[in-house]
Formats: sequence, structure tokens, C-alpha cells
Amino acid sequence: MKRVVIIGGGAAGMSAASRIKRLKPEWDVKVFEATEWVSHAPCGVPYVVEGISPKEKLMHYPPEFFIEKRGIDLHMNAEVVEVEQGEVRVREKGEEREYGWDYLVFANGASPQVPALKGCELEGIFTADLPPDAVAIREYMEKHKVEDVAVIGTGYIALEMAEAFAAQGKNVTLIGRSERVLRKTFDKEITEIVEEKLKEHLNLRLEELTRGFEGNERVEKVITDEGEYRADLVIIATGIKPNIELAKELGVRIGETGAIWTNERMQTSVENVYAAGDVAETKHLITGRRVWIPLAPPGNKMGYVAGSNIAGVEITFPGVLGTSITKFMDLEIGKVGLTEQEALKEGYDVKSAFIKAGTKPHYYPGSKRIWLKAVIDKESKKLLGLQAVGAEILPRIDAFAIAIQAGFTTKELFFADLAYAPPFAPVWDPLIVLARVLKF
Repeated sequence: MKRVVIIGGGAAGMSAASRIKRLKPEWDVKVFEATEWVSHAPCGVPYVVEGISPKEKLMHYPPEFFIEKRGIDLHMNAEVVEVEQGEVRVREKGEEREYGWDYLVFANGASPQVPALKGCELEGIFTADLPPDAVAIREYMEKHKVEDVAVIGTGYIALEMAEAFAAQGKNVTLIGRSERVLRKTFDKEITEIVEEKLKEHLNLRLEELTRGFEGNERVEKVITDEGEYRADLVIIATGIKPNIELAKELGVRIGETGAIWTNERMQTSVENVYAAGDVAETKHLITGRRVWIPLAPPGNKMGYVAGSNIAGVEITFPGVLGTSITKFMDLEIGKVGLTEQEALKEGYDVKSAFIKAGTKPHYYPGSKRIWLKAVIDKESKKLLGLQAVGAEILPRIDAFAIAIQAGFTTKELFFADLAYAPPFAPVWDPLIVLARVLKF
């Protein structure tokens, strides 16, 4: 019987544990989760804060399911404090204990990057990374009268948290030091549309550097290099970093992205040690470069792959395209593959097209606007990326993701046999129009 220790009970960790127990039910599989949440859904944090989902539903399965149904030795509120070859030391129930391992999986995710700002110790300042954050924010709102909210950051989490408060009628100020929102993940044509929508619902302050916070025990205002803003509650959403400290203790190689280096089987540089999820880097399916793109779908699959290989069933993780989607109010925002700025940085000779279309024929009620930007390699006509904003973007993003992975050119996209009926799409689907504009 082999002993497997998994650090982290999130998506990747529980996927790995479940897979191992499915293939090797007689093995001893221990999972150590530092919080009281397991199999949790951090992506749901903004929606719990908004009040549209109860906090209990942030766990896909309760702890008892994994313990009783799958036979996993799950330890909650158990923090791994030291890792050595063949052994981990865990702080749980007020004492430290040691456990041996034959296989080890790092699935301990990532943590918020919180800048060292004056006044960070004040009450009412939160990050929005894990389910406990959602609980703490809701409890604070119930205890104190919150009318003015400041969100620091311009990425996905910042926009989602800004929506959570704006939807509740709060006065929201979104502050970012970048010249535009979502600067690292979208081209300017897309972010201009997003910024117009944001300005309808909140006070958007770009190219402002946050200096600190002021208040009497509780936060009352945010200070920037341009002014100050009232804030009864503050969300800091300025990025995350992989939790690599324990891996470094064991001498595991850290990749060029700053996350744990892994091969296609999710093995690290140390024998019998694996990594999966937000703590691990992988490769980009288009460029072949090492990337760190911490998203839930790849994290689950990484855990599945790690667990399979540990249990003797060889399977490889091919890499990622960075397919992602979010929304602000009724404006959907998503992408797959490379933006134009990313493609140019990678040395591609690119051609791009940006179109505006309707989601249904003009004569059918309910048609909404959608904007699409595609990027292709000019010589080969291979698809490199798609960005979308507007309504009903998910099927277009997903179809384009499959097309990229299949190696489609613009001609093959143009002749893709997509479904059509007036209640669902125009006869010339926006994706087909896009391919036609790019020509082949």
C-alpha cells in the first residue's frame, strides 16, 4: 500500500485524491486543507458577496462525501508547515504531527498579492480569494452600514467584486494604476467597451496609484496620488502569486513564471512529487512557452492527470489556451488564445479584424450586440486568438477554442457548419463573418 499526501483541498487537490482512490482504493490518500473549506469554488466569492448564492454552495461536495464515499483521509484546518523527503509536518488541533509519504502533490494554490500600504491594518479591508473571504465580507456588511466601497485593481476579480457591490446599490469606486482595465488580457478595442459600461455604474479612476487608507479603527477613505475617496469597505484585488514556499523547501524546481515547474504528467523536478492547479505552471498550446494561467478548468484537469499518473495510468496534460470569461452587469467579456499585443510580443506577423454584429437576425426580437476581435497568423492563416464582449459570447469563445486546438485556418472556420435558426443566431454567425472579413 502506497501513502499519498496532497497539500491543498481545493479543485486540483480533491481531483487528484479522488482519481487515486478510484484507481487504487486500497492506498492511503491524505489531504491536508488549511481552511474549513474543501472542494471549494473561489470563482463564486463575488456572487456570495452579492447575495445571490449562499456560502454553503461554494463547496461542490461536503467533507463527509470525500471521507465516507471516496475513502479519502481528509484533514480540515490542517496546515502543512514543513515538507521533507518522505515526510510532512502538519499543524492541526493545536499541535504538530508528522505524516509519511511515498507520493506528494502540491495543490496549495495561490494567494493574493497585497501591497504594503499605510492603513492596511484597519478593519473593513479585504481580499477576495477564498470562500472565507466571502463570509468575512458578508458578515462585515451585516454588522456595519456600508454605502461606499472602493475596489483596488483592474483585473477579473476587481471587476466581479465591483459588480457585486454596484448590484446592491452601493457607491463603488474602482481604482487602478493601469491606463485601462484588463490591460494584460485584452486589447484596447475591447477594454474601451468595458470601460464605457463600468462608467455607467461606478466611479472609474484609472492611472491612479493607491497610497493608503485612513480611518478610526475602521477604514473610512482611500488615499491615492490624485485624491481621496470615501470607503466604508475596501477590496484589494491587485493580483495573486503561487504558494511555492513549501515546494522550495523540498528543492522543487520553480519555473520561469514563478510557479512550480511541471512536465506533461504534472511531475515536478523531484521524484514522486507532483504539482497541480494554481501553484503549477504549464505550457501554452500556441506558443509552446511556459505559462502560469491560474484558472479553474485547467486546475481540475491537472489534478486528474496527476492522480492518474501517480496511480499508474499514464496520461498527459497538453497545456492551456487561457480560455476565460467574466461579466460586468449584462456585459459579457471573454477571450481565448493570444491577443494582438501578445501575438506581436511573441514575434508573430499578425492580421486582425474587429467586428460588431447582432446575436440574432434583425427581424427576430431580442437580438443583442456582440463585438469580436480575432487574431491570425498572416502567412499561414492559422487562428491565434479571439476576444469578445457583449452578449452570448460563450458559444463563440468555446467554438474558437476548439478551432484553435484543431489547428483551424480562417478558411476552415468560415466553412464550419454551425447551427442556425432565428431564435438563436443569424444565418451569418458573427464567427463566420469574422472569418470572411479576415479572408483566406
